[in-house]
Amino acid sequence: MIFGTLPSGRQVECVELSSGRLRAEVLTYGAVVRRLEVSGVNVVLGLDTQEDYLTRSRYFGAVVGRYGNRIAGARFTLDGVEYRLPVNNGPNSLHGGTEGFDSKVWTIAARTDDSVTLTLTSPDGDQGYPGTLTVSVTYTLADDALRIDYAAETDAPTVANLTNHSYFNLKGGGDVLDHVVRMEAAHYLPVDDDKIPTGELAPVKGTPFDFTAPHAVGERNDGAYDHCFVLDGGITVTGGGLTMEVTTTEPGVQFYTGAMLDGTATPYGPFAGLCLETQHFPDSPNQPRFPSTVLRPGERRTSTTSYRFI
Repeated sequence: MIFGTLPSGRQVECVELSSGRLRAEVLTYGAVVRRLEVSGVNVVLGLDTQEDYLTRSRYFGAVVGRYGNRIAGARFTLDGVEYRLPVNNGPNSLHGGTEGFDSKVWTIAARTDDSVTLTLTSPDGDQGYPGTLTVSVTYTLADDALRIDYAAETDAPTVANLTNHSYFNLKGGGDVLDHVVRMEAAHYLPVDDDKIPTGELAPVKGTPFDFTAPHAVGERNDGAYDHCFVLDGGITVTGGGLTMEVTTTEPGVQFYTGAMLDGTATPYGPFAGLCLETQHFPDSPNQPRFPSTVLRPGERRTSTTSYRFI
């Protein structure tokens, strides 16, 4: 069905998926997961209209790219050539720039009752990035889980880091400060004042970043987290009588608790939802010690993340 129309006149479609007790709505705009219902309870933050997604969104439910998270100084060097990116987060470039994948209309390549595949082609030079990048994202509902499969290919060397920016609230409303998180992550990435990793993989033991045992979001650090954790295994979140198990093939996860959400600029205030953005590390193109995000012609970058509800 048609969800809305952009100022250009291009229409945005909404695809409905269902499987067992799960139901989802996916938009072609930004590959957004607008709704994800578990036994009738919507567990993600979504917006009512297309106009809201143009003016009131903070990446709610979108796929972000080409590069999810921050790149320091909005620049990087690849094969001896420096590339400059849009500055949209302090001095840095965030989530692919001012017109990232979250603001593009994707194409429906395939769909069934419980699955949809969306594709997008990002031309050479898009937001300053080299190479024509072709990406696909498949959302599948199966076995009480939302599974997201990503794939990317390029015709010239580039960097790529795709993730989904859904905000989860397992209660379907209120804040997430009482959500209990357990994360198999013995290290996290400390950041500077601009939220750029220092390059250190710091032990979580003895810090508010230790979720190797369960802790409520609001129990420490004033509940305010916006950090990348180095994953050794899965993540479990419990709230409102529901448990979500997160598994991924990615090496890290950006754990963001929505502390900066503005209840005037968006329909949601601080801590209305938490993000578990599975990904490679922030600023990897400028941090040679981090796992590489470089993608070259002939390679196919794939990853899978699953959010399972029990």
